[in-house]
Amino acid sequence: MSIKSPESRVLNLERYMPYRLSILSNRVSSIIAEAYKDRFNLSITEWRIMAVLGENPGISADEVSNKTQIEKSMISRAIQKLLDRSLMHREIDTDDRRRHNLKLTASGLKVYDEVVPMSYDYETRLLDCFTKDELRQLDSLIAKLYEHASGVKSDMS
Repeated sequence: MSIKSPESRVLNLERYMPYRLSILSNRVSSIIAEAYKDRFNLSITEWRIMAVLGENPGISADEVSNKTQIEKSMISRAIQKLLDRSLMHREIDTDDRRRHNLKLTASGLKVYDEVVPMSYDYETRLLDCFTKDELRQLDSLIAKLYEHASGVKSDMS
């Protein structure tokens, strides 16, 4: 049995910013994911890989993992599914034979071209609760927090 010290506090998750950001991210991703999951049979991870490749054709799986912040094992499984479905292909880099470059196939580009407008439409509907000034402020605050978070380390060792 553990006894709490007088200075311990209860963590109020509903007010804890990292938790709130995570829940918001999950909620937002899940709503749009329903549309492309039903229509194209894509998971969130598979779509994120396709989105990254649509913007950055020819990058490696490691680079996809870095850009999405999704662990490499999940990326690897999702890449294999996309390869099996011929939505993307991988080729050995001519300069570095250890590296594989990933690109969307014609079928993958067709899916990408259909999901992108759906994504933008969802983003517009999601953000229509903000004024133009609030949107600029939100964008600025997210950019600032994103930049700052990369330098904050946990002291819980």
